[in-house]
Amino acid sequence: MNIHPDGPPVITAWSAISPFGYGHNAFTNGFATGASTVDAVDEERWQVTGECAALVPDFDVRTLLGAKGTRSMNRVTGLAVVTAGQLLAQVPGRGDEFAEGTGLVLGTTTGSPESMMGFTRASLVGERPDHVEPAAVPSCVMNCAAGQVAIWHQLKGPNATVAAGRRTGLVGLNYARRLLATGRARMVLCGAAEEYSTARAKVERVAQDGTPGPALGEGCVMVLLEPAANAIARGSAPLASLLAVESATCVGGNRAQAVRDAVSRTLHRAGVSQGEVSVAAGTTAGDDERNALSDLFGDRADTAAAHDLIGDTASVSALFQLATVLGAERNENGLAVITALDDDGAISTALLKLHPATTAQVTEAREPALAGGVR
Repeated sequence: MNIHPDGPPVITAWSAISPFGYGHNAFTNGFATGASTVDAVDEERWQVTGECAALVPDFDVRTLLGAKGTRSMNRVTGLAVVTAGQLLAQVPGRGDEFAEGTGLVLGTTTGSPESMMGFTRASLVGERPDHVEPAAVPSCVMNCAAGQVAIWHQLKGPNATVAAGRRTGLVGLNYARRLLATGRARMVLCGAAEEYSTARAKVERVAQDGTPGPALGEGCVMVLLEPAANAIARGSAPLASLLAVESATCVGGNRAQAVRDAVSRTLHRAGVSQGEVSVAAGTTAGDDERNALSDLFGDRADTAAAHDLIGDTASVSALFQLATVLGAERNENGLAVITALDDDGAISTALLKLHPATTAQVTEAREPALAGGVR
């Protein structure tokens, strides 16, 4: 259901941490070069052999956030906390009312595989099963990162963790949209985070029966979603309006056709014709999704996927693809379709109205000095 009595919610800010660096400008500029960030992994540090991956440069939780409260913080939580800080630095004048009314929807695949497997290993190899580090327990649960983001940045609204494969970012946007539509939040930070770790690399290789797969990537993307009236009252110009989000499943059969059908349903529900769409972008390197978008939109289908440059970011894939659209220069309104197709046949699609970018909107806000800051 995509009904908004007061108009569709709008994205007013976004930020990212990616293998291109820190902030939305780093991602936009890096993506524009078309240069891959995939490189050989330090085998001694990561305890893997012959792996290539796309890693966030110089990422260290304690360096970025300080020593206090980070001793047991894992990598995926650090990525989410720092990205949220970058995003919130673009929202001036935050007070108690902001904290009370701002929610968080954070996507993930499974939280931190490294924390989960490390805790399990400690229980198995210790003298007793309960001889484990108590401080490590919170890091092992799937919603740890979302909870820590709320604590660090004092967000007191609804807090949710979602997991839906490559579709996670779009599913999260729909969840955030519903929080706004039902009045449960005045603003929502919506994002997804994925870490590179020894455990994740090994799990992925087992899932692929040891055969080489796509290089793994990591990072986090977050957007600020709010009602249009709220943005106007704050004097914040929207980057995009979220018109519709739909999900479907292809059980056998033609996946390319299933993607075409899903996109067509999304456009129909929003009252938009196929010819009105100015850009369409998919998240995977698979031919089914790309062929479907090319069939529907021709040269308006963007075949340059973030996946190709920053590796397989799993749950962040859809939001990284959305980031490529939000970061593109534009001088007039347009409509964008974002799709995500998972290996199990699950499909999600989103339709957004893009607003002209202004100099103020594309200038990176000063990154917050998080280390030692208020928590």
